[in-house]
Amino acid sequence: MDRRGFNTGVMTALAGATLPFSVRAAPYAGPNVILVRFGGGVRRAETIDEAATFAPYLRHVLVPQGTFIPDMRIAQLDGVNTSHAEGTLNLLTGRYLAYRDAGSEFLNDRLEPTEPTLFEYLRDAFDLPSHQVLLINGEDRPQEEFFTYGVADHYGINFRSEMLSLHRFKLYKFAQILAERRLDDAALQAAQAAYDALLAKDPRAFAPAQSPQVTAFWARWRAHYGDDGFRNPRGDRLLTALALRALAELQPRLMMVNYQDTDYVHWGNPSHYTRAIQIIDDGLQRLVEAVQANPAYRDNTVFVITPDCGRDANPLLGVPFQHHFNTASAHETWALIFGAGVQAGRVIDRPVDQSAIAPTIAALMGFAATQAEGDTLTGIFR
Repeated sequence: MDRRGFNTGVMTALAGATLPFSVRAAPYAGPNVILVRFGGGVRRAETIDEAATFAPYLRHVLVPQGTFIPDMRIAQLDGVNTSHAEGTLNLLTGRYLAYRDAGSEFLNDRLEPTEPTLFEYLRDAFDLPSHQVLLINGEDRPQEEFFTYGVADHYGINFRSEMLSLHRFKLYKFAQILAERRLDDAALQAAQAAYDALLAKDPRAFAPAQSPQVTAFWARWRAHYGDDGFRNPRGDRLLTALALRALAELQPRLMMVNYQDTDYVHWGNPSHYTRAIQIIDDGLQRLVEAVQANPAYRDNTVFVITPDCGRDANPLLGVPFQHHFNTASAHETWALIFGAGVQAGRVIDRPVDQSAIAPTIAALMGFAATQAEGDTLTGIFR
């Protein structure tokens, strides 16, 4: 089946899109999808080069199991930046420049989607609770808390994903501390100040609140790790821990994990970058093993692994591995799709645009990303 016929079939299946949500939303019966952002920004040399990779589990174990796209590209368009927030929104919407400034601060891009995200499309098409559509975010990028929903007509907060992040845990924790009132006045004042500062990071009306299931998730997390922040994992290890607990306790049908620690290379030490790739690779192995051990996910889950952007390949730069200068290598990424129903051992030996990820995930899950401008990858399914 060609792309036009494939997309037409998906659209026909969703022909009831004008009916009220409560009438037309059907139970979801498709595969689980775990989208892993191999962030924040990696070069092909250190990730998918067979001889030089710092991610041996990805390259040598996972790639043979699925459809491998070694030449994925971010389009060279006016205004398209090769950075983390932009790349992530390209993946979630299937469009470029599908965002607006939500009040940026210096070195802190605050973007929100202006087109529907995969989360919104999925929850609009199917009767799925918010806690089964998850975005797992890093503690150093609170501006990406905006990505749970956009501002497109018909969609929005009622179709949002839930967010698991240290930022959201702290919101829960300080709200509980203030409600419990077990601390002295000085500690309560400090907790109130911390809570207010967290709320100020997202000026949008935060309603509805996180679901009871996610609130209970945080209660268990707090009981396990406590309040001081010294016991829970940090950095990308935190994201792996959150994702593993989410699989066991919340059973998401669509989950995006936004790994990011490779971006510490901006401070100039290449070992921060290569070690971060190894940590993501270790996290991938733990996620895959958890899926294989869980009957709710085994044989019914697809992984989509891809970076948000590439990085510069110029060894003469004073601080190597940058991605803000719009060089060709910063536009060069890759992708791997493997799991239930996906062809194993296939390599797509042509350039593929980054905007193809969203409509391809939509096709996998049985809905249409109607505003995506990318092409659905066909011929990858068994």
